[in-house]
Amino acid sequence: MGHAVTNEGVSMDSQKIETVTNWPRPKNPIEVRSFLGLAGYYHIFVQNFSKITTPLTNLTKKVTKYEWMEPCEEAFQELKKRLMSAPILALPTTERDFVLYSDALRSRLGCALMQEDCIIAYASRQLKTPKWYYPTHDLVLAVVMFALKI
Repeated sequence: MGHAVTNEGVSMDSQKIETVTNWPRPKNPIEVRSFLGLAGYYHIFVQNFSKITTPLTNLTKKVTKYEWMEPCEEAFQELKKRLMSAPILALPTTERDFVLYSDALRSRLGCALMQEDCIIAYASRQLKTPKWYYPTHDLVLAVVMFALKI
């Protein structure tokens, strides 16, 4: 399924790392979607995934003209780098307590599930514009609910 499972934890399969390394710069929205599809499978390995992919995601919108600019290139290279050097995630165990760290910003939600200072999983997502104006306590509740669903 694209993961290497060892005693140390879970990491990205080496063949997938080679695919990411050799991935050419996308030339149209369809190629951007294809890259984001592969990268999205590994989103749990990448902290701030939704923040990094924002410029690339914006290129896939029908209302946006496709223009590959510097922020897109930076996001593309950063995502490739993070996918190739993703931190190894620890395997969870029911004998230890879990700790959930969460953050709700104006435009995105993020959380990390940890166990004894080892990262089990990351999750993040962008918020649609109307939700940017929710009160802080609603955003905090939204990130906790998002984390529990994941």
